[in-house]
Amino acid sequence: MFEQPPFWMYFIGFLAVLGPLVTLHELGHYLVGRWFGVKAEAFSVGFGSEIAGWTDKQGTRWKLSWLPLGGYVQFKGDMNPASIPNADAPLEGHANDGSFQNASLWKRALIVAAGPVTNLIVAIAIFAAFFAIYGNPTIVGADDSRTVGEFAEGSVARDAGMQVGDTIIEVDGDTVADFEEIRDQVLLYPDKEMVFTVLRDGDEIEIPLTTARIEEPDGFGNVSVLGQIGVRPDGGRYEFEEVGVLGAIPLAAEQCWKITGMMVTGIKQILSGERSIKELGGPLKIAKYSGEQMSLGFLAFVNFAALISLNLAFINFLPIPALDGGHLAFYAAEAIRRKPVGPQATEWAYRTGIALVLLFMVVVTWNDITGLLPIGS
Repeated sequence: MFEQPPFWMYFIGFLAVLGPLVTLHELGHYLVGRWFGVKAEAFSVGFGSEIAGWTDKQGTRWKLSWLPLGGYVQFKGDMNPASIPNADAPLEGHANDGSFQNASLWKRALIVAAGPVTNLIVAIAIFAAFFAIYGNPTIVGADDSRTVGEFAEGSVARDAGMQVGDTIIEVDGDTVADFEEIRDQVLLYPDKEMVFTVLRDGDEIEIPLTTARIEEPDGFGNVSVLGQIGVRPDGGRYEFEEVGVLGAIPLAAEQCWKITGMMVTGIKQILSGERSIKELGGPLKIAKYSGEQMSLGFLAFVNFAALISLNLAFINFLPIPALDGGHLAFYAAEAIRRKPVGPQATEWAYRTGIALVLLFMVVVTWNDITGLLPIGS
């Protein structure tokens, strides 16, 4: 077990993670907006009352606000920081007035997408740097890492009839290329009925089993619920394969794609009841994990920042009104209808979206309070 970090490290870690990532997210919106000639009235890191700020020559108010749970860019023509259109703003004949709502549809879409895309680029850049510096972890020294070399204690695979020397070639009908793919197919699915196809003495044999549900704590006592079948590959060891800078980028993109797939799977499992909603965390859990990773050193902290950046990109792309994805959904509807969605429908959609976001924040904050406080217990 690791020693719990001091309280101040949770606070500093939280600000050091969210502060730069939120600022970069909003800078993505701001820079693309300015590129297209859209005027920004305010750029805020944080919500609520202003702590400090200044106004630049273009009239943009740059400010630091007291609630460090996000940020916003308020463009000309926005009713509020959520970029809800101002119904009183003129919409015809003013395409060059610097208003966001009067910009062409494709420009508005790119401005909105620029925020989460910036977070995605940050995550890819961090992962690519790790691959370029340290290499790609690869199993070497094994003829075929899919071949079962031994079983863990209490292995459900062994109990179901799998044998040492079997080569796993499919999981639920999906072909697997190596041991990593087998693990990825199982990891997020505890207590799930699956069919493993193995090659044994030249014959293909289907072995149905139910994955084990494992609660695995990390060094700080945080528990992850994982699926396992209890097999290890026949020989081999992990080595870091050298990767060039250009070769690291597609590996990093693949890593982000894999993690995003895990997020989607996790949400589906929570909605279907396969996982508890208590696994969702909010700002207090982010603060706790930030402090813990900071206590482990710079590299662990930067890796955690990449995961949070990817989470920000994913959440903001969700088609929920008041989030970036909600705006993009409205623009898609506008492109199909060849006219904007009506003001009444827009207003109700945004009210519903804001209500959903607030409800989500209440749920995850309650999870944090009941599951994490007091921090360090």
